[in-house]
Amino acid sequence: MLNNVYLQLWQPFKNKAPKPMTYKSLVFLILLLASKWLFAQDALSNYLLFQPQEITQSEPVAIPLSQIASLQDHLSVFMEDIATGKHQIQTTTGVFNLCLQLDSNLSGFDAYHIEINPMNIALSAKNLNALRYGKQTLWQLLEYAKTQNKPLQTITITDWANFEKRGYMLDISRDKVPTMQSLYQLIDQLAQWRINELQLYTEHTFAYRNHPVVWEHASPLTASEIQELDSYCLKKGIDLAPNQNSFGHMENWLKHDAYLELSECETDCETKWGAKSRTALSPVNPKSFELMQELYAELLPNFSSSYANIGGDETLELGLGKSKALCDSIGKGQVYLDFLKKLNAEVIKNGKRTQFWGDIVLNHPELIKDIPKNMTALVWGYDATYPFDENLVEFHKADLDFYVCPGTSSWRSEIGRNHNGFINLKEAAIAGKKYEAKGYLITDWGDYGHFQPKSVSYPTLVLGANYAWNYSENTVNNLENLLNRYVFKDTTGYTAKALLTLGDAYLKAEIPEGNANAFHLMIRRFKWTMQGHYQTKHLNKAGLLAAQKDIEKGLEELQNAKPTSVDGKTIITEMKQASKLALFGIQLGLARLDAKNKATKNISKRKRQELAHQLSAIIETHKTTWLLRNRPGGLQDSTKKLQDLVDYLKN
Repeated sequence: MLNNVYLQLWQPFKNKAPKPMTYKSLVFLILLLASKWLFAQDALSNYLLFQPQEITQSEPVAIPLSQIASLQDHLSVFMEDIATGKHQIQTTTGVFNLCLQLDSNLSGFDAYHIEINPMNIALSAKNLNALRYGKQTLWQLLEYAKTQNKPLQTITITDWANFEKRGYMLDISRDKVPTMQSLYQLIDQLAQWRINELQLYTEHTFAYRNHPVVWEHASPLTASEIQELDSYCLKKGIDLAPNQNSFGHMENWLKHDAYLELSECETDCETKWGAKSRTALSPVNPKSFELMQELYAELLPNFSSSYANIGGDETLELGLGKSKALCDSIGKGQVYLDFLKKLNAEVIKNGKRTQFWGDIVLNHPELIKDIPKNMTALVWGYDATYPFDENLVEFHKADLDFYVCPGTSSWRSEIGRNHNGFINLKEAAIAGKKYEAKGYLITDWGDYGHFQPKSVSYPTLVLGANYAWNYSENTVNNLENLLNRYVFKDTTGYTAKALLTLGDAYLKAEIPEGNANAFHLMIRRFKWTMQGHYQTKHLNKAGLLAAQKDIEKGLEELQNAKPTSVDGKTIITEMKQASKLALFGIQLGLARLDAKNKATKNISKRKRQELAHQLSAIIETHKTTWLLRNRPGGLQDSTKKLQDLVDYLKN
C-alpha cells in the first residue's frame, strides 16, 4: 500500500528534475504516507463488527474486485456450517483456494488466524466457535471490498478473546418472559455477537411440578422448552446456564401463604432499603434448604451446561428476623456463607458447578478466602463509578474463579441510560482483564415493570459484546455504524442514531446519577416527596424541557429510520411506545414542579385528569407492544404499576 501511495504522490513530478528534499518536506511526506495508511486501516475497521487483536495489510492485491462477489456468495452458503476442509472456487479470473482447518495449538480463547494472499484464503481456528468467528470476519472483509468497490489486499489477522466466557443474562422474572420465537432470535443474535454463555434469570418463572401457585400467572418456561432452547444454544456455540435465585429475591414465592414460614421476616423488618418482609429465605429453617433441594433436582437436569447460577444477592432481611440470634452469635457473613456452602454442595450433587453473586461476601471480605474453590463469584456493579478495580482484587487474591458483571443500564430508564452503561461496560472490561476474570457477563434487568423494550438494550449489549472480546477505545465511536450495518440493517443510518439520541436524553435532566433516570423516577415515585430523594430533589424545568427536546429529536430520527432486520418493525413500534412513556414522566415532573410542595396530589384537578387520560392511552399500547416479543404472563403486574398511577391521578 505504501508503495502505491508513494507512486501516486510522485506522478506529477516524474518528468521534472528532482530537487533535494528538505527535512520539513521529508517529515511532511512521512506524515502524509502514515495518515493515508491509517485512513485505510480505519476504513477497513469500520466494517468489522469486532476489532481483531492483530491485523496487518501489505501491498499485493489478494482478491481482485471481480472475484469479491462470487467468493462472498460461496462463503455465505456455509457460514453456519462447522465443517472444515479445502475448497476450490471457480471465479472469472481462475480458481481460488479456500482452506478451513482446526488447530488446537493456537494461543488465546477462541483464537483464529486468517491469511489472505493472492488466490488463497487460509483460516485456522482453535475450536468450532473460533471457526464461526473467523468466517464472520472473512465475510465482513469481503463486504468491505464489495461496498467500497475495491480489491482486497494481502491481509493477516490473528484474533482471540480477552475473556474465556462472554455472557448475557436476561431477567425473565420481573414480568417479561419472552416467547420461544423471541428467544430463538436472541440466541441467533448472541451467536453473531460472540456471546458464548446465556442465562435466563429466574425467580418463579419455571413451571415446577409441585408449585403451580407460584407461576400460574407468569407464563413460565417449561422443562421441554428449556431442553429445546438448550439444544439450539449448543448448535450456536452457546452455553445455556441455569439461573435460579435461591436466597434473596424470593418474594414471588414467599408472598404466598403456603411458603410464609420459609421467610426470614414474616412481617416487616427495617432493612437498609426500608421496611421489608417476605423477600429472603430463612437459612435457619431446614425447610428453606429442602425447597431448594427439590427445585435443583427438577430444574438442573434440563441443562447440558456444567454451571448453575444460584443467585444469593441482596439478602436484605438476613439477620433481622429468624436468623438474628445465630447472626449475633457467629456473624451475619458466616451465616450467609454457611448456607451458600450447603447450596453449593447440592448443586454439585446435581452435576453442576456453582456460580453466585458476589455482593454479599464483599461486605465480609475476610470470608472470601473460605469460599470453596469450585465456586465462581459473579462480581456485579452497574454504576459508571463502580470500583471493579478495588473489588475484583479480593477474589483474585483468593485464587477463585470470578466473572466481572456490568449491565446494559436499560432498566428503570424507559429509553436507556447509555452514557452510564458505556462507562460501566468499559471499566468492567479493563479491570476484568487486569485481574484475569474468567468471564464477562452483561446483565439486563427488568426492575419495576420491565417497561423498557428489548431494543433499548441493543447499543449497550453490542458494545459490551465487543468489550468482552477485545476492548478498544475506538469501538464506541464506531458503534452507530456497527448497529446500523449489522444489527438494524438500516442504510439510512437513522435507527442507531435515534436509539443513541434517546438513550442519552436523560443526561439533559442534569440530576445526580443513580439506578434510574428522571423519567422513570416520576412514574415510580408518584406518591413520594421529591425533596426527600437524592435525585428528584434536583429536578428542574429547564432540565426536563431539554430532555424532552432530545426525546422529540430522537423520535424524528426514528421516523426516518428504515431498519430491515427481522425485528425492524418491532424496533420502531416499541421505541415509540417507550418514548411516549418517558415523555409522560417529563410531563408529570413538570406538573409536580408547579404544584404545592411539588406533590402529585396537589396538581390541579384538570391537569391530573389530562395526565390520567394520557397515561391510560399509553397503557393500551403498552399491552399490545408487550405481546410482540413476550408472553402474556407478567403483563398484568407490569400494567398495574401504571394503572395505580392513573387511579391516583383521578382521585
